[in-house]
Amino acid sequence: MHIAYLEENKERFLNELFELLRIPSISADSKFANDVRKTAEFVKTKMQQAGADKVVIEETTGYPIVYGEKIKDPSLPTILVYGHYDVQPSVPDELWTSPAFEPEVRNGKIYARGACDDKGQMYMHLKAFETMMQTNSLSCNVKFMIEGEEEVGSTNLSVYVKNNKEKLKADVVLISDTGMIANDTPSIDVGLRGLSYVEVELTGPNRDLHSGVYGGAVGNPINILCDMISSLHDENRHITIPGFYDKVNELSSDDRESLNKAPFDLENYKKDLNIDEVMGESGYTTLERTGIRPTLELNGIWGGYTGEGAKTVLPSKAYAKISMRLVPNQSSEEITRLFTDHFISIAPKSVKVKVTPHHGGEAVITPTDSIAFKAASKAMETTFGKAPIPTFGGGSIPIVALFEKELGLKTVLMGFGLDSDAIHSPDEHYGLFNFYKGIETIPYFYKYYAEMML
Repeated sequence: MHIAYLEENKERFLNELFELLRIPSISADSKFANDVRKTAEFVKTKMQQAGADKVVIEETTGYPIVYGEKIKDPSLPTILVYGHYDVQPSVPDELWTSPAFEPEVRNGKIYARGACDDKGQMYMHLKAFETMMQTNSLSCNVKFMIEGEEEVGSTNLSVYVKNNKEKLKADVVLISDTGMIANDTPSIDVGLRGLSYVEVELTGPNRDLHSGVYGGAVGNPINILCDMISSLHDENRHITIPGFYDKVNELSSDDRESLNKAPFDLENYKKDLNIDEVMGESGYTTLERTGIRPTLELNGIWGGYTGEGAKTVLPSKAYAKISMRLVPNQSSEEITRLFTDHFISIAPKSVKVKVTPHHGGEAVITPTDSIAFKAASKAMETTFGKAPIPTFGGGSIPIVALFEKELGLKTVLMGFGLDSDAIHSPDEHYGLFNFYKGIETIPYFYKYYAEMML
């Protein structure tokens, strides 16, 4: 019955998603603050219209959290649905084929910032909930917690969760902010990496200098920064920070063999990215490098003159943003400290170094023998026609560890995106197939979870 309702309302669901995607809810840039709050109001309205009760905008010291619930019967299991309505910056905007906040469909895909991460995936849950309400098929209680700061570290969410444990009481957390292998190969993430994100600042002379008068006699912060960053990996792409790998557990050969059985075509991978060769830590496959190994990547670097034409300047300062993906047993706080100590120690005396931590989170592993995972697996098998493959996700969702620590809840990571969806990049997109398949599949999770729990 719910599939018939979905078919009847596909166009409206898509039009509503387009409304949501048009709002530039960029949490990292304060000039979009009003748009972020406007998005929270939009989510609140749609949650109410879908049939949720007690829908409120919960204020934090940052951007608000939208909460709503439907307690059908206290004896039924309760699902806590988490998602986020904020998005990454759209820059560089000139690299988008169509404007980032003017969504359009091309080749069966929705192109817009947030189409996949996470507006499209979050909105699937509201429409699946509406569908279950309208077809009288809601089989579980549900609580929604949709935040606006995921892309900047979810700092205020942790405070909210700690202060509202009774309100958020549930049996399992359900999140669609991950992906799957392919549209014909469903999968469910059973692990996510942690994160340590820092910004570094190098200061040399007390002002920008003439590169002819002073060049070759004074340390150039940009040159020095490049040297320092380059030294963070050795010739085998092994991270050189002392102690970085101390708590990394090596997987057994059997576990590594099992991981590499997941469908993966290296040539297609390279073709999709238009690269001639992959690059990473020696001794590991691409699937291992992106799932079970820690990494250190430069996310941005700047300094000096970058405008049009030439300006012969030796800059006073240079900056970089660096992210480190972590695996279970690594502590984000400890890794941030190890990085900071090491980075300061390798700087020459010609510059001063400042390291500013931004945000972090811990790696997680979710069980495959739980009722929730079995329900999710059965739901995807019902709609895809084949059982999903357990996979390790390369990204980070720090709040998954938070939910387990503060609420005692495990999480099901039932995402419908694809690695090729260009999240965080120009031309981010999300397949119409994936959007509708999510709305179709989520009610089956409720159904099977209720049946298995009762």
